[in-house]
Amino acid sequence: MFFLKLGLHPDLVRGLKAMNFQEPMPIQKEAIPIALEGHDIMGCAQTGSGKTAAFALPLLHHLLTTPRPGLRALILVPTRELAAQVEKVLRDSGRFTPIKTAVIIGGVSFQNQLRAITGGAQILVATPGRLLDHLRQRNFNLGRIEHLVLDEADRMLDMGFLPDIRAIINQLPRERQTQLFSATLHNEVEKIASFAMRNPRRIEIARPSTVAEGISQILYPVVQGQKNDLLVALLKSTEMRSILVFTRTKHGADKVARRLEQNGYKVGVLHSNKSQSQRTTAMENFRHNRIQILVATDIAARGIDVHNISHVVNFDVPRFPEDYVHRVGRTARAYGVGDALTLMDPSTELQFVKAIERFINVVFPRAVIPNFQYQNLPRFFWKSGDSQTPGASPAQRTPSNVPTRPSVGLWHTRSTQGLRRRRFGRR
Repeated sequence: MFFLKLGLHPDLVRGLKAMNFQEPMPIQKEAIPIALEGHDIMGCAQTGSGKTAAFALPLLHHLLTTPRPGLRALILVPTRELAAQVEKVLRDSGRFTPIKTAVIIGGVSFQNQLRAITGGAQILVATPGRLLDHLRQRNFNLGRIEHLVLDEADRMLDMGFLPDIRAIINQLPRERQTQLFSATLHNEVEKIASFAMRNPRRIEIARPSTVAEGISQILYPVVQGQKNDLLVALLKSTEMRSILVFTRTKHGADKVARRLEQNGYKVGVLHSNKSQSQRTTAMENFRHNRIQILVATDIAARGIDVHNISHVVNFDVPRFPEDYVHRVGRTARAYGVGDALTLMDPSTELQFVKAIERFINVVFPRAVIPNFQYQNLPRFFWKSGDSQTPGASPAQRTPSNVPTRPSVGLWHTRSTQGLRRRRFGRR
């Protein structure tokens, strides 16, 4: 088994075999040997490419080969969902080892978390805010930490966690190994390296702004007031197995979910106003196909590792290109295939789309659904011949799926594989 050749502990290789892991992903091949040597690492790879195992496996190996009591490893993550995902990878891959993991997140009892730590946990997975709450109350200390991992560091910066990260790192021993992983690395993330890491080895499996090759990306121009209707029309005209819908706001997520439920779909909702038990239930129902659609805010853009999500729908265009990369990365996991559909209001969201296109170096194909009654789209979204016809009203025109010449557009049709595409000529 290739994992054994990487030098991992036999008990970890046994766990990977039980998980049916045959061969490491590219990020794992590059990062694991360097981590086993004890170097600091800055790792960048596309979402769904196996970054969690890339830091979890060498961390477990170090703890197994140098056994000592107490908290010895700290993994900081931006969201509760990502904390749960990281803990699951540690638990599954370390199933034949005695190593225990505690999770420190909001929405859960302080006492239960303390019991997990005093029960012999050696690895701590935590969100920065809740961890600082415990440290300020002196419930435990981080004086024995030998390994620090910053997972999705760019997202932690976006969420304003930089002061918390600094405060936590100040309480860690200077002599430690630090690993930083993300799907996107930018200048602000580099600043963390300046105070948290020592001569880190940089590993980039893909350009920081790339989207997985298996993801088909399509843009649907539509005014905001018609997005709900267009989403329902897409669901009815396309065979979508498992759909993750992203909205910009919590209120928007609730509103979209209600509309979908009214149309007979089984829907779950995930956002920060939900209790931890509600969030866990929604995730489990989605993961086990008890619901077809999960509507979520960007807290679900990181840490959702659900296999076989066939479609990601951006109901609202994200304001930051990095968020788009993480959203659509929820499909086509582990180098699979999937579709990413974005609904764009040209009057308010075109600037965000252009920023995303520049960031990922792609021009999205524009598409329409035949016979859908589009309203109030700007003039350049109509077929050039019709838009120049004297006296033609918008209601009489046919929507065009090419916003500017000489783009090539796509007609949306029914398909068992999601979207079948037919090119049409330049205008």
